[in-house]
Amino acid sequence: MREIGKTGMMVQPLSFGASSLGGVFHGIKESEAIEAVHVAVDGGMNFIDVSPYYGHYKAETVLGKALREIPRDKYLLSTKVGRYGKDGVNTWDYSGKRATESVYESMERLGIDHIDLINVHDIEFQAALPGGLQKVCDETLPALVELREKGIVSHVGITDLQLKNLKWVIEHVPAGTVESILNFCHYCLCDDELIDYLDFFEERGIGVINASPLSMGLLSERGVPDWHPAPKPLVEACQRAMQHCKAKGTPIEKLAIQYSVSNPRVTTTLFSSANPVNVKRNLEWSKEPIDMQLVQEVQEIIGDQKRVTWANS
Repeated sequence: MREIGKTGMMVQPLSFGASSLGGVFHGIKESEAIEAVHVAVDGGMNFIDVSPYYGHYKAETVLGKALREIPRDKYLLSTKVGRYGKDGVNTWDYSGKRATESVYESMERLGIDHIDLINVHDIEFQAALPGGLQKVCDETLPALVELREKGIVSHVGITDLQLKNLKWVIEHVPAGTVESILNFCHYCLCDDELIDYLDFFEERGIGVINASPLSMGLLSERGVPDWHPAPKPLVEACQRAMQHCKAKGTPIEKLAIQYSVSNPRVTTTLFSSANPVNVKRNLEWSKEPIDMQLVQEVQEIIGDQKRVTWANS
């Protein structure tokens, strides 16, 4: 077990991301999605992350159904504010008022009366709105801190693809405001930029949550979905790496999961699946020893495409 910063929240190296429960990537069977949550918790994953944005409230709703059958002391729950949507239209609102409303709405959908970790979701979108990231510092976070002081939530964090944004906000709020960060696609086989920021986070006692060990499908035998924002040379390099792993008898997904959970300085890594078979398999993979020679070979194949990134969408 590893502690998320100084929060006292002890979690496994591999944790459950519930975005798939919203049908974000493809259609789901609700009964299977609920079973996937149960398999995760039964397998020892006690940290679950979700957002009202995933499936435009669907992920929280389906997760809420799954959680009804699980004792509250068996899991720690993380959700978010700031990104929303309805009828297929994405919306953003980082105002303090909306953040507070969102927390209570999430608790209702999830069927709980307390949130362990509340995050400001993908703060780079506020960077492009009036007030910029300063609004996150002046409005969103203070609203969440007030809920923390009231005991409605236990801990407060921020999430983003862009590590520099996470650092900027932490530097512009009082110490202790931000207790954890969630970053995705920057600690995986094709991108380890998160390493450059670990000293900064650790010095401030901030927990590090990693997400998307498969880099949103780049590191998979299925290949990237059509909507994936990665540039073509990176996609092609990851495909070559996948074929190399396949020839060696190791699915690249297995190596990717193992790599992402192998660094103890990264508290936990979130993966998402609405398929109980995949959840069980990933859990088993995460506990097996990693082939570091194969990691080196894969990263050599990725070559100059390593750390090539993209804008959030």
